[in-house]
Amino acid sequence: MALEVLVASSAPAGRAVIVSGLNKRFDVRPVLADLSVELQAGEFVALLGRSGSGKSTFLRVLGALDKEVEGYVRVPRRRAVVFQDPRLMPWLPILRNVTIGLPQTAAVKANALRALAEVRLEHKADAWPRTLSGGEAQRAALARAMVRDPQLLLLDEPFGALDALTRIRMHALLRDLYLRHSPAVLLVTHDVDEAISLANRIIVLTDGRISLNMPVDIAPPRQRDDRAFGALRQRLLAELGVERG
Repeated sequence: MALEVLVASSAPAGRAVIVSGLNKRFDVRPVLADLSVELQAGEFVALLGRSGSGKSTFLRVLGALDKEVEGYVRVPRRRAVVFQDPRLMPWLPILRNVTIGLPQTAAVKANALRALAEVRLEHKADAWPRTLSGGEAQRAALARAMVRDPQLLLLDEPFGALDALTRIRMHALLRDLYLRHSPAVLLVTHDVDEAISLANRIIVLTDGRISLNMPVDIAPPRQRDDRAFGALRQRLLAELGVERG
């Protein structure tokens, strides 16, 4: 695999991610098949697909968590990943979880406290992970990602384990963080409505290939009862092989 990590603050011509001819196999089964795609700096892209379509594998490649692939991948140096499981260290308080892997300087601590304030968790800086609700734990995971000032934010179904009301609040929080910091974002999700609500562009993976790649041309605020929202939902569900009555 040719993996090039950008040292500059941005990619040429505003491109945050460049992927060309990406292939991945598990034993003899192809998972990603000659995949080529680009993400622009500051673009929010949602990645949909059935289970086993290669979504999470692709995200792991962009995060340099899976290098056993063929092809060319160019990504920014500053990347952060948020998973469905917040992956907090239970023996560390929240502030130390947010700064884990970073130099423990006064400046880093101050940045971490600002990140916790952005996700409305500054009052939990000294709390232990076991005392947090599911939504609070995922907000801490977002703070841990954002304190690294990522040029590329990778989200692997980060709200899949949350209840419906908490998911709505997390959508609003993620949208606010995105508008404030403007990273390129790749959100892997099974939720079609989530993808339409948040993304500027939606990609559908089918058997490791891109079967649909389209912008979301719906002006905010995007309401689920809006006709354009419903029409796009129907198109995406059809692409995913889901029939709606």
